[in-house]
Amino acid sequence: MFRVKFSKYLNMLAGAAMFCSPLSLAQQSLLVWEDIQKSVGNEEAVKEFEKLNDVKVKVIELPFGGQIESLRLDGPAGTGPDVVLIPHDQIGGAVIQGLLAPIESDQEVVDTFSQSSIDALTYNGVLFGLPKSVETVFMVYNKALISEVPGSLEEIYELSLKFRKEDKYGLLAKWDEFYHTYGILSANGGDVFARNPDGSYDANHVLLNTKSAVEGAEYIKKFYKNDVFPTGILGNNGLNAIDSLFTANKAAIVQTGPWSLKPYKDAGIDIGVAPLPTLPSGEQMGSFMGVKSYSISTFSENKELAQKFIEFINNYDNSKRRFELTGEVPAVTKLADDPVIRNDAAASAIANQSVYATSMPSIPEMNEVWGPANNALQLIATDKQDAKSALDSAVESINMQIEANHALMGQ
Repeated sequence: MFRVKFSKYLNMLAGAAMFCSPLSLAQQSLLVWEDIQKSVGNEEAVKEFEKLNDVKVKVIELPFGGQIESLRLDGPAGTGPDVVLIPHDQIGGAVIQGLLAPIESDQEVVDTFSQSSIDALTYNGVLFGLPKSVETVFMVYNKALISEVPGSLEEIYELSLKFRKEDKYGLLAKWDEFYHTYGILSANGGDVFARNPDGSYDANHVLLNTKSAVEGAEYIKKFYKNDVFPTGILGNNGLNAIDSLFTANKAAIVQTGPWSLKPYKDAGIDIGVAPLPTLPSGEQMGSFMGVKSYSISTFSENKELAQKFIEFINNYDNSKRRFELTGEVPAVTKLADDPVIRNDAAASAIANQSVYATSMPSIPEMNEVWGPANNALQLIATDKQDAKSALDSAVESINMQIEANHALMGQ
């Protein structure tokens, strides 16, 4: 009798252990990789999420452009994050490498973000992140030198010629790099890749040497050839040279992005911000739009909780607070009408320019574009090769690299 009762007691203890084991009682945790000097934007949201979900969230700051490289090593080792922050154009390659898990948010959540930002984080019809912020290039000008940015690029060119007579510069732009030049080369039919009927990119059809792209490159060339741009802004140190000239009151306008605003203000420059101008064709100058994506690691053991975290920190209130603290412009559609965004010059410029912006292709083949395209633009800018020949060579090189590096993946 005693043995039977004792056996039942042991079974009860064993059953209780299943529910009360140290593992099950341990507080859940998440490891989040955030951008450098940006975790302050989510501090309050993280604390609130911890209380609401009885979870411990550890946030580590890493350069967001290199987090996929780190995930590739740390993920399989079991030391990687649950949530990573990456540029959207890295998503395709990361998915192919098996590094990112799909996002399975309700449509109601997905619909709170701009469609262009969601498209940027979608690969082969599957969503692999929720957008933290969007950014694109625009014009920043020195109010001490001009009262406003002229509406057309040709007017800016004429203004630049006048400034050169005073040993100053009108416009400075890094047009020997494809990222900054895309809006000119892509006008009137030029682009990186053609589109398939379903809207996906056709990596076998590169459009960087079309008639329109060549005409755009030839237009760029006159800014260098006629001494509107200094030779010092070419090459690796070009951005530093541009910043130095602008903060020294030697340049009136710079084509740049939100990353430059704080340094310019800290330098004491009274800046204004404006969208990009119209092109000689009358078409509005476009630009690449970048999206910072909160994505989930495939190695995470808490994918459901990680998704819940991403949704929470990207809701209306938390996105608004993050913008106020970091200046990162959220992709939450309704925030565009909030006075905090609407009355901010930089955010308004990004919102206005985003109408004409195109998300950088997130397919892996895009990695093969930057080097050849930049090389071609530098050859054109330095008058070492004509625009047609340089772009033809670039496209040939891109096609060869795509065939060599992506054919085996079935891309």
